Amino acid sequence: MDNSIIYVRERGNLRRVSDIVLAQPKIVSSCRRTNPFVLRKEHFIFTYNAEGSLRYTTKSLFDITLLFVADNIHHVDSLVGFPEQIGDRLFAAAEENRVFLNSNISPKALQLFSDAYGEMVLGSLCLRNRFPLLHERMDEIKTFHSLKSLDLFGCRLGDEHEIFLHLTSSSLASLIQLSIGGNCLSDVGLQRLTAPIRMMRKGLDCLQFLDVSYNPISERALRYLTCFPKLEKLDASGTDLKLGTRLKTTIRDLLGLIYSEKALDTFDHSGCKTEGWAEQVVNQWETNGSQVPKQKKMDESRTSALRFFGRQKFVREVLNAAPLVCESEEEAKKERLHFCRPAANGHIPERQTPATTNHQAKPSWHNIKKRQRQTESTDSSRQSPPTKRVSSSALSAEDMDLLNSY
Repeated sequence: MDNSIIYVRERGNLRRVSDIVLAQPKIVSSCRRTNPFVLRKEHFIFTYNAEGSLRYTTKSLFDITLLFVADNIHHVDSLVGFPEQIGDRLFAAAEENRVFLNSNISPKALQLFSDAYGEMVLGSLCLRNRFPLLHERMDEIKTFHSLKSLDLFGCRLGDEHEIFLHLTSSSLASLIQLSIGGNCLSDVGLQRLTAPIRMMRKGLDCLQFLDVSYNPISERALRYLTCFPKLEKLDASGTDLKLGTRLKTTIRDLLGLIYSEKALDTFDHSGCKTEGWAEQVVNQWETNGSQVPKQKKMDESRTSALRFFGRQKFVREVLNAAPLVCESEEEAKKERLHFCRPAANGHIPERQTPATTNHQAKPSWHNIKKRQRQTESTDSSRQSPPTKRVSSSALSAEDMDLLNSY
């Protein structure tokens, strides 16, 4: 058989496929064979007998086939329907062969596994203070569309990062916990992040726990969080928010959350970790990234920085900044601002944000109050609490500018 030609039997007919180029085996000094159909050293198991003599046995046909598919994973169209046991072993074989370190192949390969096995590939991803990894492997990270937890604390996102569009896309519809603290995220950045959700009414539908701590956000940014209907807990520590009666009332009226005197275990990031088949792949990326030649690494960093941030001066300040960490445990406790949804038997009313929530989810008493307020004068209605915020807050001039920028 010609090395460059593949024959496929379909419906009893044999046809030739000539547009597929198989991956060539790694060149080893002790083995100069390049034909992928010839047995290689990887196809044997070497052992020693009781007398100390070297013995070898061939691997099973299944293992040899698995190795062959792993080497040519970029030619596979779909793994949907294959048992997860097969997927697990195939993923491990591809990982062992360092297939996911090849930036030309890894996005397609990871997409292949994610489409077929979802959360099993990666259910939780922790990139806390791992700024280089996020920017060097952005394409691969976007393929993990079944994440339940994503920690981007200290990744220096700023207000105009590329990942914002990915966070609010349907790819992360199952995301439950999101940490975007310590990213120099201002009110404008939070507005930009939530704009697609507030306008299109889709994205992050399952989000329950949100960490925006150590960002320069004010009370004005709280109204942008009303687009998360299932939000249960919020961490606003280290922000420009000042704890007081006004803040408690505002968050209670807008989000339906109350201040928690006790620190919430949800925001204890000591337990946050990467979990799934691709856990070691992420570690390989980080290890391999530190071994990239210095000049190449500098060129790529400069290109990435200009693409993500757009302003050289701002980029230099961000790149030279040290990772954000709390100075002391006492200071962390002093600035802690944790909010949570009260128990079901509490007397805290539901969030009052008709402009940013689903109309079908509103309670009946809300509709009664709305009809009563419609009979009042326009001036008095404008002085009412945030309950009667009109839709212009969701479609302001700033929001329209953001929408046009997309």
